[in-house]
Amino acid sequence: MKKILFATAIAFAAISGNKAIAQEEALSPLDTLANSVQKLQNDLDVLKRVQISGYMQPQFQKADTAGASSFAGGNFNPYTDNRFLLRRARLKATYTTELSQYVFQIDLTDAGAVVKDMYAKFTEPWMKAVSLTAGIMNRPFGFEIPYSSSMRESPERGRMSQTIFPGERDLGAMLTFQMPKTSKWNFIKAEAGMFNGTGSTAKDFDSKKDFIGNIGINRTTKSEKINYAARLSYYSGGFRQDSTAVYSMGTDSLGTSAFVKQTATVGSIAKRQYIGFDAQVNMDWKPGITTFRVEYIQGDQGGAASTTASPAASLGGFLYNRKFNGAYIYLLQNIGQSKHQFVFKYDWYDPNTEVKGDEIGTTLKALPGQSMKTTNATDIKYSTIGLGWVYHWDNNIKITAYYDMVSNETSTHLSGWGSDKKDNVFTLRLQYKF
Repeated sequence: MKKILFATAIAFAAISGNKAIAQEEALSPLDTLANSVQKLQNDLDVLKRVQISGYMQPQFQKADTAGASSFAGGNFNPYTDNRFLLRRARLKATYTTELSQYVFQIDLTDAGAVVKDMYAKFTEPWMKAVSLTAGIMNRPFGFEIPYSSSMRESPERGRMSQTIFPGERDLGAMLTFQMPKTSKWNFIKAEAGMFNGTGSTAKDFDSKKDFIGNIGINRTTKSEKINYAARLSYYSGGFRQDSTAVYSMGTDSLGTSAFVKQTATVGSIAKRQYIGFDAQVNMDWKPGITTFRVEYIQGDQGGAASTTASPAASLGGFLYNRKFNGAYIYLLQNIGQSKHQFVFKYDWYDPNTEVKGDEIGTTLKALPGQSMKTTNATDIKYSTIGLGWVYHWDNNIKITAYYDMVSNETSTHLSGWGSDKKDNVFTLRLQYKF
């Protein structure tokens, strides 16, 4: 029986081989060429869907004093007032089809490797107006957060943006509504999503998810000389608190602003709630393109005694509630049709709007039964004036010279804060983008 099965298999293989050879011999040279061309076309169609891009930003910086605390790329090391820094080095791969997109971006610098983007986007096939994006992505709040660092005119985002949205990205899912470009309603765009709230580099540590939404318009006049845009953004979220007490702003017996202790429940949610508005106008006229841009944010921020940064992990201690606000203003002027651009930026961040200047750190006189803590350097307001010059060498290379002039509130009740800190920073950056 085994011999019969073996002989049958050999015969079948021989017949199949002869049939395949006969079919190949039956193909004319033109058929073979057509098949090869079709295969090549299919391969090209796949390659066309893949786009590789990236940029790098080597720079030199000089600070007023050694060891200066800075939001211009991070604090300076002790005994160091100047440094070379590879601020960003991004590599991005995008695969796009008619109704879907996959994006992966990594940042490779001297500080290590970090995944910046990793998300998939799907668009419904009927109106092509609603999209679902899921993965690691920019938080859809305001203008400065999702605006690419390769496009931004100042070297860094403002102090407020870096504090309440550290790292810019988060892990979650988002719906986007925008009609196709062929529609007269394309100028309206709305986004809404749910996110972990801990940023893209930290694991979620509680069950609370954060909502982020925005709605805005973007229009151009018939002459195409003026473009204007405006957007309203909202953030509602929070995180688990692990303490039986929370400190919120109140006053002592003399009316001095201070943190007053209140009873809290372990496991309750500390609120993070922001509302923001941004707008910009671009005008193309004889002196060159002029851009005016503004963004304002205010809200409630729960945090620690020593920082108002949105937490990426459980605080493990007492919670401090603060009301904050902040804003930035840009004035950008291209010099005619040249490759030069002038940059002016003003921004401020007030982490605690309920205490000002010399009141910060004041000795308290509590009422009977009150438990209080004084305000501290975390509650200091900062403002920054930035002056810059941008030169577009060619389509790939951009040179930026920028000077940050940082001012802070002062208080005679805080040691070392009786005068303005010497923490101005000059940045000279070369960017190569492809």
